Amino acid sequence: MIQIKVLGPGCPKCKTMYANVVEAVKQAGIEAAVVKVEDIEEMLKYNVLTTPVLMIDEEIKIKGRVAQVSEVIDLLKK
Repeated sequence: MIQIKVLGPGCPKCKTMYANVVEAVKQAGIEAAVVKVEDIEEMLKYNVLTTPVLMIDEEIKIKGRVAQVSEVIDLLKK
């Protein structure tokens, strides 16, 4: 199962990113665990300063901007 994390302190962009990721997983029909990480200490472990961040299987794919649903689907299919 794919592990997806959305890192962000809960700002509007972070919430949009999370919603887009959930929608992308649903549209792609992929089995994935989507986790929202809002804890600053946890985010610092990944050494990211700009949010939101999209991680797939512990690899940073997008940071500092909101990914569109179609873009997330493309990343999931790779």
